[in-house]
Amino acid sequence: MSLSRREMLKLGACTAAAWAGRLSPLAAEPTTAKKIPIALQLYSLRTDCAKDLPGMLAAVGKMGYQGVEFAGYHGRTAEQLRSMLDDNGLKCCGTHTGIDTLLGDRLAQTIEFNRTLGNKFLIVPWLPQQYFASIQAVKDTAKLLTGLAAKVKPQGMRVGYHSHGGDFAKIEGQNHWDLLFESAGPEVVMQLDVGNCLDGGGDPVAELKKFPGRCATIHIKEHGGKPGASLGEGTVDWKEIFRICETTGGTQWYIVEQEAYSGSPLDCVRKCLENLRKMGK
Repeated sequence: MSLSRREMLKLGACTAAAWAGRLSPLAAEPTTAKKIPIALQLYSLRTDCAKDLPGMLAAVGKMGYQGVEFAGYHGRTAEQLRSMLDDNGLKCCGTHTGIDTLLGDRLAQTIEFNRTLGNKFLIVPWLPQQYFASIQAVKDTAKLLTGLAAKVKPQGMRVGYHSHGGDFAKIEGQNHWDLLFESAGPEVVMQLDVGNCLDGGGDPVAELKKFPGRCATIHIKEHGGKPGASLGEGTVDWKEIFRICETTGGTQWYIVEQEAYSGSPLDCVRKCLENLRKMGK
């Protein structure tokens, strides 16, 4: 096949452009970070939610939060909660549900409740000490969570566990948290709470690196700084935590949790979101 001079020039230009693209530093290093939506753990507004849940959800939606994680339902049905979420443009990114609600006959009720909410993350917020009393107890706990994760997977849901400071204590020389997630199946969500991890002497950056893809939802809680410091006003290396979450962490939701306050709880969670926006989130 013979090519005309015009066709040869066109082919040469395309080839040069292709090579330029291959050699360009920007082309060689594509951006892999993803945009992660921001939610609020409603425990941050626990007293106010107990008094006026509809009002708090409306305020949270107006601030710009995209979702909420429940820590109690304040006497509302799943249908009522879903209606309030829809009215305020919010999604349910998780529920903190006690281990007892995932066992036996109660599991089916919990699945149906969360299906109505549109939630797929069933997170155990805390477990009694006997679940971590020995290495074998931790492994048994991991087996329990793995089994529950398998039961809810056909419903498009996941089971996870939320960290507290005590989870980073050692038993027979091993960190509770590491042993739990080394022993649990990959479907079990590692809901790391950054502030709680640091409170317990853990290293959240190291944990995220050690368990890539496991932190589907993460509690971004400040540590250090002045009393009641909002996000970005303490000592946490948020830049590195966000980098991992947005590349290898498998993170689907950032969940703000504020437990200490320098002003009203509502003002504090607003400040957290404002600071996150300043960080480019």
